[in-house]
Amino acid sequence: MAVFPSKKFRSTAEANTIASRYRSSLARHPFLLFGLPFIVTMVAGSFFLTPATAIRYEKHDRRVRRLSKEEELGIGKAGRRVDMKEEYYRLAAKDLDDWEQKRVKRLPGEHDGVI
Repeated sequence: MAVFPSKKFRSTAEANTIASRYRSSLARHPFLLFGLPFIVTMVAGSFFLTPATAIRYEKHDRRVRRLSKEEELGIGKAGRRVDMKEEYYRLAAKDLDDWEQKRVKRLPGEHDGVI
């Protein structure tokens, strides 16, 4: 049985192209022609994408910021200015000891929890 050569046949027209020369050089120097450009691309991409990522996080920080107590309490539509002392005395003025426990009316067919 005949032994076939491991090299593919390439015509002379195909042998003079840039791709053909690169392919043959790549077989001899794989890291220099493939690995090094790949690593350089990854490192350069990292440096170029860092400002874009920073812009993203700065935009997020501008949108979400810490609010003071006054801003927090005045966010609603009917937000009124709240004074903690005033709220304390307003709540203290109510009679908190005189209350009655009432059961919530259940929907039809809903278990009421009574044993």
